[in-house]
Amino acid sequence: MRGTRAVIHLDNLEHNIKEIKKVIGDKVLVCLPVKADAYGHGAVPVAKRAVECGVDFLAVATVDEGIELRAAGIEVPVLLFSIPDDAEMEALVRNNLTPFVSGESFILKLEKAAAVFSSAAGKAFPVHLKVETGMGRTGCRPEDALKLASLIVECPSLRLEGVATHFAVSDSADREDVLFTRKQTEIFSGVIEGLRSAGINPGIIHASSSGGVVFHPEAWFSMVRPGILAYGYPPSKDAGGKLDLKPVMELQSEVVFVKDCEKGTSISYGRTWTSPRDCKIATVCIGYADGIRRDLAPGLSVEIGGMSCPVRGRICMDQLMVEVPSDLPGNAGPSPGDTAVIFGPPPCLYSAADLAETAGTIPYEITCGIGPRVPRIYTA
Repeated sequence: MRGTRAVIHLDNLEHNIKEIKKVIGDKVLVCLPVKADAYGHGAVPVAKRAVECGVDFLAVATVDEGIELRAAGIEVPVLLFSIPDDAEMEALVRNNLTPFVSGESFILKLEKAAAVFSSAAGKAFPVHLKVETGMGRTGCRPEDALKLASLIVECPSLRLEGVATHFAVSDSADREDVLFTRKQTEIFSGVIEGLRSAGINPGIIHASSSGGVVFHPEAWFSMVRPGILAYGYPPSKDAGGKLDLKPVMELQSEVVFVKDCEKGTSISYGRTWTSPRDCKIATVCIGYADGIRRDLAPGLSVEIGGMSCPVRGRICMDQLMVEVPSDLPGNAGPSPGDTAVIFGPPPCLYSAADLAETAGTIPYEITCGIGPRVPRIYTA
């Protein structure tokens, strides 16, 4: 059996959820995004533990992701962040997935589908109105929100359960970004007041993802949607240290070969690295097909036996090579079968945030990028 695996520390997930709840208090609901296979951690096991920890809503990006949760027996409300196509309407309703709605045409199509396919006899199908306040992605214009909310209220098979927006730069402490988020909050609050003035109950009001949780308590409203915080990382460097977080994923692999290399030996494709001295090189059975991006080298180091071992040469599809420190006493050093830790929670030497910094990206992309052929092993 190949030695590469992602160990998912569900106890750390539980810890992070408790930390989030400690910050926001008991009156604010929590929606945990488990889209993209729970950011690479495994949607069903993560969702089940999250529900046990008192998470009120889950969120997915696709109808198929929602169906996976329902097939696993998960019954809490599941928000659908993205816009489904017409062919998915029946499955959306039958599986009781709560969509964001932003336009008249979609609302009317959903009304027809809910009237035919909803299994909740006598109950209107819940929807959340999405308002665009500055993200520039999806959502209705603020000036159209009242008209659309009124349409939803008039649809006998639909129920306005909530109103939402999404922040663009809430994870930044930069003054201009803070002001932009406050402006988004102002616009959104104005929409909510407009609905209430017209006699429409907006229901669950939500705007904040992880950045909003950290920096914008005024925008917590009825519910927050912290994703990366729950998986153990701040949403930005600005947000580091604001909560006591523990990374949930630990990516491990295995040394499969060790060799002595003479000075002048080139390593891997393209001969991009040549040893400037006699050295020891270990081959580890993980590569870019597993999610260890090719652009992580040079710069990436992995942990073997508590030692930091820099990657040498290009990362291959299924393997990478590292240099073992040369100042080891006697013949000490790794042997085939030894564990190589790519990233994980302390006391691991490196985290997904370290890899993200090396690659010039964010921890989200690192954990989401760990490929499906890497088995997930769940711990308590």
